[in-house]
Amino acid sequence: MPSSQQARAQASAITSGKAAPEAEVSPSAQLRALFDRPRLSPGQRRIAQYLIENITEAAFLSITDLADRVGVSQPSVTRFASAVGFSGYPALREKLQAIALGTLAGGGPADENRGNELQAAVDAEIENLENLRRDLADPNLVIDIGRKLASSAPLTVLGLRISVSLAEYFAYAARRIHPDVRLVTRGGSVAYDALLQSREAGGTWVLAFSMPRHAQETLTAVRVARGAGLKVALITDLALGPLADEADVTFALGTGSRLVFDSYAAPGVMCSALLQAMTDADPERTQARLEEYEQVADQHHFFLRD
Repeated sequence: MPSSQQARAQASAITSGKAAPEAEVSPSAQLRALFDRPRLSPGQRRIAQYLIENITEAAFLSITDLADRVGVSQPSVTRFASAVGFSGYPALREKLQAIALGTLAGGGPADENRGNELQAAVDAEIENLENLRRDLADPNLVIDIGRKLASSAPLTVLGLRISVSLAEYFAYAARRIHPDVRLVTRGGSVAYDALLQSREAGGTWVLAFSMPRHAQETLTAVRVARGAGLKVALITDLALGPLADEADVTFALGTGSRLVFDSYAAPGVMCSALLQAMTDADPERTQARLEEYEQVADQHHFFLRD
């Protein structure tokens, strides 16, 4: 009898396909597409990120209020509107309001009684997951990157500081289905050595995690990886900025920020989605490795009997 994990690997294959015409596009995805300009300045990226994170409120701010919230000048906001293809801030705000009103019309946590602080934190994560669900209406990017991660031998997983937990989870699971997963959780020269050795050993991809607060050493490590010839898939909360600029592909996901420490429901689901895509990329290898692991686990009594 196959284990429950083996059964899930067999039964949960992602089905490729284009998004259905009626599928909703999340507000964050709409804004990322709207602001996807390679030449945005750091100040303009700050404006874009603020709008992405606060669309339902920011869409109704005056140019003065928006500039004050972001910490930039009013002319900077005007230049930003022009840089993303609008005649000025009024035209940009009209577009933002259309997106925001569509979001509010759809219901959700914005128009519910949020209850206490813990319930509000859960509501925010539900919204993050709903946005991710809409973004995954077309799973082809996840399928493609999962295939590339599966074929990279070795596969390097990078996560520093607060991002260590996500990297460790992904690497732990990936080792069940991939023969050579190398986990990097220390920065500086230790990370550089590991990345260079991975490339010399034939690796082609790095999966990097960067959660707030974003570490300078993560950016440096990603640059080292790119400089060595490795491609980088990045899981983060920022669609714009220096880390996203350095990555070959970025999965920008909302994080829960209502409590003292952030929560990572959407990044956690994205980890599972990429792992599923890796299993689908080489089902024979997946099955063989899971069977071998189950035999070892049974032999050495790794787990309690339920």
